[in-house]
Amino acid sequence: MSTGLNLIKDLREKTGVGFLDCKIALKENNNNLEASIDFLRKKGLAKASKKSSREANEGVVSVYNTKNKTVLLKVNTETDFAAKNDVFLNFVDEIGNIAIKFNSNTDKDKFLDHVYENKKISDRFTEIISKIGENILLGDLIILEHNDTNIAYYVHNAYRSNSGKIISLVQYSTKKLDTNIEKFSKNICMHIAASKPEAIDIKDLDPTLIEREKNVQRESIVSSGKPEKIVEKILEGKMNKFYSEVTLLNQSYIINPDQTVREAINELSKDYSYSLISYKLILVN
Repeated sequence: MSTGLNLIKDLREKTGVGFLDCKIALKENNNNLEASIDFLRKKGLAKASKKSSREANEGVVSVYNTKNKTVLLKVNTETDFAAKNDVFLNFVDEIGNIAIKFNSNTDKDKFLDHVYENKKISDRFTEIISKIGENILLGDLIILEHNDTNIAYYVHNAYRSNSGKIISLVQYSTKKLDTNIEKFSKNICMHIAASKPEAIDIKDLDPTLIEREKNVQRESIVSSGKPEKIVEKILEGKMNKFYSEVTLLNQSYIINPDQTVREAINELSKDYSYSLISYKLILVN
């Protein structure tokens, strides 16, 4: 290994900074290792890289929307204190307002690699790490395009009107949009935040989840000594209870527990032809 490569290796080990940045730092400082470390620290890179290995389990989820597009964003921090900081929240808003310009097939990694206004998104994260003094990560990115449908959302434990600990969102269609529909859709979002369904309906559940639950329940019934001829009947009842707990349309509606969510939607649909298309639930942790 050449002397130059050895120096780069040493600098990387001391700072945790990437190969290219270390190479530039050494070139700018005539291969002086200590001066290069100071150079990287002044740029904020060494500090940020050192912190980037620490766990970030707190943070914020935020929503940004236009007429035809909605972005759900999760940005993690190390502490709840930092998550409430205006500098951090302003940064999250900056990232959200950039993300709204992207299309729905943009994943998290592509987004971080993108150069926006002469700066990579990942470099913006490096800068805020140095400023806040905590590890900060892009935890999740969901971009929804909804040209002919409507969106409603609910923010739980809000820091700002669009940011908090939990965000639930529904995409729906209706023949008439008025305050009744907007209120109902918001209530469905609140229900989702509280009940945390696994899927909209039984057909949308992961088949492996259903099979695993059946196996657990069947074994439990058999081991309890129930006669073999009634095992399947008991299993059917237990699975129906399971479905009523984990699928949105079959859950008891929190606004009116005497109804399921499906029954509440069917009642509304008589006048509005209301249809629930999809939902999203995003939590800090």
